[in-house]
This record gives sequence, structure tokens and C-alpha cells, in this order.
Amino acid sequence: MYISPSVSVRLLLVPILAVVAIQLLFVRAVSSVNMTNPYLHHKCFVTLGKYKPGSQYEKNLKRIISEFPKGSFKRGFISMTLGESPDFIVMLFQCRGDTHGPKCRSCYATAKPEFFKRCPRHKGGIIWYDQCSLYFSTIDSLGMIDYDNNFCMSNATKITDDLYNKVKPRHFIDDMIQNATRDANREAPYYTAEEKRVGKETIYGMAECSFDMTQKNCRKCLERNNFYFARCFWDKLGARVLGKSCSFRYEFYPFILPKAGPKYLKP
Repeated sequence: MYISPSVSVRLLLVPILAVVAIQLLFVRAVSSVNMTNPYLHHKCFVTLGKYKPGSQYEKNLKRIISEFPKGSFKRGFISMTLGESPDFIVMLFQCRGDTHGPKCRSCYATAKPEFFKRCPRHKGGIIWYDQCSLYFSTIDSLGMIDYDNNFCMSNATKITDDLYNKVKPRHFIDDMIQNATRDANREAPYYTAEEKRVGKETIYGMAECSFDMTQKNCRKCLERNNFYFARCFWDKLGARVLGKSCSFRYEFYPFILPKAGPKYLKP
């Protein structure tokens, strides 16, 4: 599908190849499913350099933004590429699995100006909001697991020993990973949203991968992050690990949007 002879649109996400993960701890307040869309984190890709005013790269950037297909908000994701090296650019946008339509559109409208504010004239970078992420790069590495752009946010409150023994958050995450990637024949993205009653408490969770992840790579990404960031969340009363290729989250309050629809949520 093409929106012009030289601007291609691929309905997939394209993570960059890298090798080191970063970890951030973040104290977050309990909210409800009637949440706002808070900023979470960003990273400017310094190694890709900066573009100059009036350069071909800037022209390509402005064009790719201006031709962003509005129909992608309904689907919840888009990938666009334009130009040739050294002015090649890839723009990737994805909403959370339970976020699409107006909420997805609103998240893009928020993320776009904030990215350019936080990463002025950088040729690449990524910004995360609660309901979406926006990514720019000069590197096209479709289908590769991104091991670099991952981070953890955890609740400052520790889970009680009694509740931990009953729930075992990491085991809950293991189950979500298995359920999200169980069916190799399903259409990407791989996604699951779940809840589990434990005595008087209910734990809620979601796990998902980017649209270019195969079943194998999706599971590999989720399992790796579940292991790598275990110290961040294993004893916390809620946490999330976000990445370019995969993400998961659990809380002891409902956070999944109730009208996500059968395309995303488990029946």
C-alpha cells in the first residue's frame, strides 16, 4: 500500500536492533480505567545524529507526518518509510492493545509535539505514553526484537507476603505470556488481557507485542523482559515493563479499557 510513489505505508512496527536494556523505577498513583494519558518516558537516539534546518531529512520528516493515514487510528498502528540513505526515515506509531479510535488519535496528537520538544532535531527516538508510543529512526530493522529500548516502572508499595504467596505476580505474568502467544495461527499482534481473583483481591494484567513480532519472537521478547526486570517488579503492588517490541503490566485495580472489543480482548 502506498500513499505516494516514494512514501510506503506498512501496517507493522519496526523496532531497531540494539543490545542493552535500561531500567527506570517510577512511583505511580492508583487510577481507574477512566484514566488520563500520562507521559511515561522517552529516549533520544543520540548516535543517529541530528538533522539541519532545511535539510532533505527535515523535508522527508515533514512530508511523512503530513501524509499520516488517519485510518490507522482505527487499526491502532502504522509504519511509514520515506527516502534513501542518508535521509531515509521510518516513523512508527502504535496504540495500546485496548486503545483505538478517538483515544488512539488523541494519544498521537499528544505524543507528536512532545517528541519534538524532548528530542529537538534528533533523527531518531521514541516516546511512550500510557496509551501509545511514537518512534522515529533512520534504521529499518523489521521483525527484529529490540533489546535496547525497554524499561520498568513499579509501584513503590511492596506486596504483602500473604498476597505474594497467593498471587505470585511473576507466575501470573508467565501465564499471560503463554496465553498471548498460544496460537501461532492467529493474526498479529499477539495480545492478552486477563484478571484473576485471589481471595478478596483481583489482579489485572495485559501482555502484548508489536505488530511485526512473530509468535516465536513475541514469546522470546516477553520471557526475556520478565526475567531481566524481575527485580523491579517481583515484590511490588503493581508494575509495568514497556519496550519497543513487547510490553506487559499487572495491577491490583482495573486499568484495561472496557470497550476494547473482541479484536483484542480474550472472550
